[in-house]
Amino acid sequence: MKPGRLNSICDVSGLKVGNCHDDALKSGVSVVLCDQPAIASVAALGGGPGTRDTELLSPENTVEAVDALVLSGGSAFGLDAASGVQAKLRGMGRGFKVGDINVPIVPAAILFDLINGGDKNWGRYPPYRKMGWRAVEKASSQFETGSAGAGYGALVADLKGGLGTASLVLNNGITIAALVAVNALGSPVMGNTAHFWAAPFEQGDEFGGLGLPGKIPENSSDLAIKFRNHPTSVSNTTIGVIATDAVLTKAQAKRLAIASHDGISRAIWPAHTPFDGDLAFSLATGKSGITPSVNDWTDLGAHAASVMSRAIARGIHDATPKAEDLFLTWKQKYT
Repeated sequence: MKPGRLNSICDVSGLKVGNCHDDALKSGVSVVLCDQPAIASVAALGGGPGTRDTELLSPENTVEAVDALVLSGGSAFGLDAASGVQAKLRGMGRGFKVGDINVPIVPAAILFDLINGGDKNWGRYPPYRKMGWRAVEKASSQFETGSAGAGYGALVADLKGGLGTASLVLNNGITIAALVAVNALGSPVMGNTAHFWAAPFEQGDEFGGLGLPGKIPENSSDLAIKFRNHPTSVSNTTIGVIATDAVLTKAQAKRLAIASHDGISRAIWPAHTPFDGDLAFSLATGKSGITPSVNDWTDLGAHAASVMSRAIARGIHDATPKAEDLFLTWKQKYT
């Protein structure tokens, strides 16, 4: 098994990604755009999620497919990004048909990046609706990672966060991939070393090639916590999308989203705290034409976790320094 050609969520046929961010604001939006409506679900395991239209993704509910998914900075203000995406898609004739009206289905999740050195004095209305519209316009199979899109203003414990992606082509021909914006309470590295918790899953040198240390550092059991004296239920989040070209039901997509959370807990410590809004959407485009067998499901769930871990580490690894940053990037601190 090896990564797809792009080592990206766009290795899943039928998906594109659009990013939009603002330097002064220190925040941004990422959109996963489906060429055709895709089966989708969601699993939220953090204690403080912020979402829009996630209840419709429950397997027992009527609408099975979505037109796009949104990851946004801005905390609750960032939920406006989905309105911009929805408006743009409606103009393109996309959406769930209700009589003569098309209603684009665009669930969203947000992270808290309001206290990161950026200028949040945006006037009467926050800019996220326009950023969502623009992100759709920029959707492509090629996109920036690190300090880009929803990861532009993200922070983790003692480091800049970021937007990461990774993919893997399984032996049965199914592609599994992840996109994630990392803004966690905890740390992606072991103690005060450069070694990523996700190191066992690394493909090549995609996030530095350091592997695991010869000996686990003694201080790796000390919890590194972002803003330790001021954690709140809205200040931290790892939000992502796990995607595949397999043919899945909505219930199976739910199981895939749950499995991908293992990747969050293997790449960030601690994860799924009361002060994180950890959430994973799932998408199944069905473009491979392959319906997983019972045995295939074991591999699919396991590698949903591994690509999520890799995407998290890549998001941290790829972050770049910007003016007024509160924390150093991984490269600044360790290379």
